[in-house]
Amino acid sequence: MAEGEDWVDIGIAEDLSQLPVQRVLARRLPLAVSFKDGRFGAVSNVCNHAGGPLGEGALDGDYLVCPWHHWKFHRCTGLGEPGFEEDCVPSFPVKIEAGRVLVNLAAATARNRKPHPPHPLEREPERAPGKLRLAGIATTVMDEAYPRFSGSDHLLRHALEAAAAKGAETQLIELNALKFRACEGYYSKSAQACTWPCSITQMDESDQMDRVYEALVHWADAVIVSTPIRWGAASSLYFKMAERLNCVQNAITTRNKVLIRNKVAGFIIVGGQDNIQAVAGQMLGFFAELGFLFPQFPYIAHSRGWSHEDMEHNVEVVRESDELKMGAAELVERCLDFAQRLIDSHEMTPGHIMRGGRKAHPLDME
Repeated sequence: MAEGEDWVDIGIAEDLSQLPVQRVLARRLPLAVSFKDGRFGAVSNVCNHAGGPLGEGALDGDYLVCPWHHWKFHRCTGLGEPGFEEDCVPSFPVKIEAGRVLVNLAAATARNRKPHPPHPLEREPERAPGKLRLAGIATTVMDEAYPRFSGSDHLLRHALEAAAAKGAETQLIELNALKFRACEGYYSKSAQACTWPCSITQMDESDQMDRVYEALVHWADAVIVSTPIRWGAASSLYFKMAERLNCVQNAITTRNKVLIRNKVAGFIIVGGQDNIQAVAGQMLGFFAELGFLFPQFPYIAHSRGWSHEDMEHNVEVVRESDELKMGAAELVERCLDFAQRLIDSHEMTPGHIMRGGRKAHPLDME
């Protein structure tokens, strides 16, 4: 504990006792002040993990719970929860005089960040030598026990077969077979709370979205995403994945770090209803924001249109159409050829970008 005394009045005890946890400024220093069982506690407002505001959290017994990622610290001592005591935030002596709460800023305990091994996804993206690698991501939702024909999945498999025939390594990721949580809105708490790797991925080892992150950020040279059309939009699983991919884009917002570099994307869109260009536009716009590049004619699609609510015929058309299969094969060829040119150029797209005009970047005005 630091020597000396510097007692700072932070407010009326009766007022401060009305809330179990709150953020209070002691001069300019933000503190997390708590009140429980007739006793005040005061610790640093800044969580050790990602800088979350402890004073905006909650109490779990005598432990402050960070509102961002739920790390816990003792409300009086600042020590981490049992088993993680070495991970501690500064704590401050508190006393009550004449009905007012005083905190000794000169006697803070030391902050200690216990080293944590980095998550495997945190490694620097770097292409491993070897063949071209194509990841296919199928976003169709269906009953796994009673699977049905999916036109978009069907054409994606033909695309992967065509890639393998060209000598590329391939990987099929079926989102319907993965168990992964929906985005839980960490970005809505703070841009800094939406971390790379995803906060959910770091906290939940059973969450299988890590397979998508590994493929897109580290493994693949090119990716083809397939989707059915659902009420004029991509599938619900596509959007579930897209929301979880916000952490990839947010790395640019918060750290100006581009994770997707020299990677190519293409799309397969199949539906009984129209709106193909709008679906493709959303997918192109989103994957462009992640950092992907596109070949000429970056998607193929098929739709029966508004006047033909006969999906059984649509299934037959997609299943039997050699032209659609050839279209999928040529989409693969365009994607892989572009990926190979990027590799052969030995020029990496930048890992940082000029932020003017980009998301969440305020402009300097003289």
